[in-house]
Amino acid sequence: MATAKYTYGLGRRKSATARARLFKGKGEVTINDKPIEEYFSGSKALVAEITDPLALINKQKDFDVSIKVSGGGLSGQVDAIKLAISKAITTDASDLRPVLKKAGFLKRDPREKERKKYGLRSARKREQFSKR
Repeated sequence: MATAKYTYGLGRRKSATARARLFKGKGEVTINDKPIEEYFSGSKALVAEITDPLALINKQKDFDVSIKVSGGGLSGQVDAIKLAISKAITTDASDLRPVLKKAGFLKRDPREKERKKYGLRSARKREQFSKR
């Protein structure tokens, strides 16, 4: 698999970063060298959400997907993986770009955690105000 041709995509969400490689294959998805069911053992909904870009273009069984993901929580990682897979698909087949774009898979969610400011307890939380 080291010399096989693949397409690459990078996705980010919050503090999670995902790098996806799409190989010609039979539909196997591995995340950090583990099968997808083992990595997301608790939730079938997250597993289904990851394969949404491939399901939209009916190519779930045509590609093996290898993903390296780091940072963030499970939800942020899922969104980063979806974006990475979508970008990898459009790198190889640019005719599928309008379909993925209309479904919203090529848009990065820009929301990040706001930093803590000095003099405050957190980003916006203050001491309770007392008039007297």
